[in-house]
Amino acid sequence: MFESFLTDQSAQTIAILPITKANFTSWFSKQDAMTQKWLLAANFTAEPGQISLIPTNDGTIKQVLLGIDGHNSLWSLADCPKVLPAGSYHIQDEFQLLNLKQAILGWGLACYRFDHYLTVKTIFNRQLVVDATLLAEISPMLEAIFLVRNLITTPAEDMGPEQISLEAKRLAERYRADFHEIIGPDLLEQGYAGIYTVGRAAAQSPRLIDIKWGNACDPKITLVGKGVCFDSGGLDLKAPEHMLLMKKDMGGAAHALGLAKLIMAAKLPIRLRVLIPAVENAISKDAYRPGDIIKSRNGITIEVGNTDAEGRIILADALAEASTEKPELLLDFATLTGAARVALGTSLPALFSNRKAIANELMELGEQESDPLWALPLHAPYKRFIKGKFADLTNNPSTGMGGAITAALFLECFVGENIPWLHLDLMAWNDSTQPGRPEGGEAMSLRTLFAYLCKCYGAKHD
Repeated sequence: MFESFLTDQSAQTIAILPITKANFTSWFSKQDAMTQKWLLAANFTAEPGQISLIPTNDGTIKQVLLGIDGHNSLWSLADCPKVLPAGSYHIQDEFQLLNLKQAILGWGLACYRFDHYLTVKTIFNRQLVVDATLLAEISPMLEAIFLVRNLITTPAEDMGPEQISLEAKRLAERYRADFHEIIGPDLLEQGYAGIYTVGRAAAQSPRLIDIKWGNACDPKITLVGKGVCFDSGGLDLKAPEHMLLMKKDMGGAAHALGLAKLIMAAKLPIRLRVLIPAVENAISKDAYRPGDIIKSRNGITIEVGNTDAEGRIILADALAEASTEKPELLLDFATLTGAARVALGTSLPALFSNRKAIANELMELGEQESDPLWALPLHAPYKRFIKGKFADLTNNPSTGMGGAITAALFLECFVGENIPWLHLDLMAWNDSTQPGRPEGGEAMSLRTLFAYLCKCYGAKHD
């Protein structure tokens, strides 16, 4: 799949030497006169991101010098596939500055292109030659991240509830998992009124996608992903500028599928369940209304204060269903609130958990993996803001302050007692292009969560 830019096949390659400013002076003093003159003329000082191509006597490239900061391996090589001349390269980590696995992953992520709708496709002509063992370890992660990016960036016209279902079914078939879905009015009959009500106005029927995999004797882990394939806001219609990115409102579903893919590919010894409520929040004669009251899966009633706060309504049903099995860990992903973006920006997901020890461990792992997240509190006094007037809860808190917290507190009402729970409120989108992170859909905290699961359930991960 990645042969055009990553390979374990040996070939005539050019060495890329990562070097810091601290290493450069002593290294420079040992070079021949021509190399020294060349680097002086190029004003190469090993600033992070600075690149110099050192020529041979016949004008070909002898070596590439790459300035790095020595702290973040993941993005050290991420500019190289874009700026280096066509050819095959290998990493010469003479100073042992890199976590090679992360650096190679960064090269691979930098080669991602979403060119499905372009008439001229991307041609890769810069290839990194790596150790076969490392390539085998990195490839599943690249596949999962590319899957997440593709699902999120695909326009809603081609990624509605039916298409999400097809992607989930393909994934289940690949790893011999059980696949089931409840569609349309059957949702209402089986007690998923929240999912049905939010999605009933759309051309494609709402559905609850359900994947089960693993051995019955293994610990139960359940993933839930918000699958709002497009969010118009419903009758509380969004302004045009706020609707432009709403194809990404199924980013939670994409993350759940991406993490499920990693779990199944690694054959982690867990019993996995994935629940994705997939809907489009549309407007028609059958659209749900402000003031409507919905009885959720676990019997809690929800007063609709705003049809544009639909994600928490569909997640309520899925979390309640997940809780019936009392999993060892319940994890949900959602592009849920703008308040989380205001608090932490667009590239740092907000983490909420009813287990502080797990949250703290995840933050530490996020630093190690260069895939950060940050814990915010489930501040119990704010529960008063989600109390309904004519129903148990409202989806439209009585204050606009602390919106990410009140949304998480709303979801917590549907998590069963004594179930460890993690809620990720994430952007799932790069709003500008950086090395290795093109503008568009993005997997956030996926590597951190997979590292945590590997650590907890005995699989080797570094």
